[in-house]
Amino acid sequence: MIRQLVYISSVKGDPGAINPDAILHVSRRNNARSGVTGLLYYDGRRFLQALEGEVEAVERLYRHIATDPRHHALVILSDRMVVAREFGNWAMGHARDGEDRAVLIGRIGRLAAKASPAVRATFESFAGLKRLF
Repeated sequence: MIRQLVYISSVKGDPGAINPDAILHVSRRNNARSGVTGLLYYDGRRFLQALEGEVEAVERLYRHIATDPRHHALVILSDRMVVAREFGNWAMGHARDGEDRAVLIGRIGRLAAKASPAVRATFESFAGLKRLF
């Protein structure tokens, strides 16, 4: 069995100081070592991430994320055991912001195609949100 944990967090401090490409690079390297896979989405203010892997590896990574000073207001949206990885075997998929919304939502739908309907809807809804300010 594989543990799947989905959480959302807000950026603490200046969102402009966040470099999603650097985060993705480090995440892919570290997650490959620990066998954690998943999907990361960053909209410029919040992170939405699915982590999948062995129970201990996912727990260790989430504890690390929870103490990262760039995050605050972490909320676990889903924490469950799955038979197989629903987000594939890549080190960390990444949904880029700033592209056409329809293209973005379609790509996230493909990345999350094997996820449970509720988890898939969470990512698709998050990507589809329009900023109000």
